[in-house]
Amino acid sequence: MRTQPRTNIRFRTYGDGGPKLVLLHGGLQTSGNFTKLAAELATTFTVYVPDRRGRGLSGPAGDDHGLDSEIDDLGAVLDETGAGNVFGLSSGAVIALNAALELPRIERLALYEPPLRYGADDPVAWRPRYEKELAAGRTAAAFVTAAKGTGNFRYAPRAVLTPLARLLPSSITTLVPTMRQDATVVEQATGPLDRYAAITAETLLLGGERSPAYLKRVLNGLEPVLPRVRRVTLSGVGHLAADNSGKPSLVAAELRKFLR
Repeated sequence: MRTQPRTNIRFRTYGDGGPKLVLLHGGLQTSGNFTKLAAELATTFTVYVPDRRGRGLSGPAGDDHGLDSEIDDLGAVLDETGAGNVFGLSSGAVIALNAALELPRIERLALYEPPLRYGADDPVAWRPRYEKELAAGRTAAAFVTAAKGTGNFRYAPRAVLTPLARLLPSSITTLVPTMRQDATVVEQATGPLDRYAAITAETLLLGGERSPAYLKRVLNGLEPVLPRVRRVTLSGVGHLAADNSGKPSLVAAELRKFLR
């Protein structure tokens, strides 16, 4: 039996009727990044949006943070709320996917582009440079390294992005160190995709037409493995469609169809 560091996990609640759904955010995000998506869904579902540990209103990550503690945190939210439906974005999708191997309470699982290691693709190859920049106090540079490494701003020159990153609000810069937690989650989830054939939850794979190619390859690898799966590609959007800055209404529409 594993023992994980304990911390307080807090969540926002939207709606008060219908099926219960947990939304799990990704890197450089908090529960506040899903306010528009949650509001869209609150007319049909009771929606719970936790702050993952080390972010927002939740407690610190702890020295032994990793995939196991993230799964335990999600399990605690499911136990507290009675929810059986989970949506995860990016690293949140990695957590939700692996939680579905352990938590039979998860009956329906919606995943938006989990950045798993697959084939020659290493979605956390940016981490060594990021860690050096963070250790040197170069938060703006570390932000750019993580953002470009995960597929955002991949065509924009670093020389242009770094000065702009210095102007970011503290609500974002304070999240830059938490990207090491997301990298750890991805690293610890490394393994053959065929192990996910054991997942019994009905699964929806979501992706964006404009998302990086490696994320599409991961979905290509997962689709034939998951036993109860359907896949949808959203037109005109990228990796952050579910975020307030994207087009969360498109994601909400697919979740309504899937969870109805």
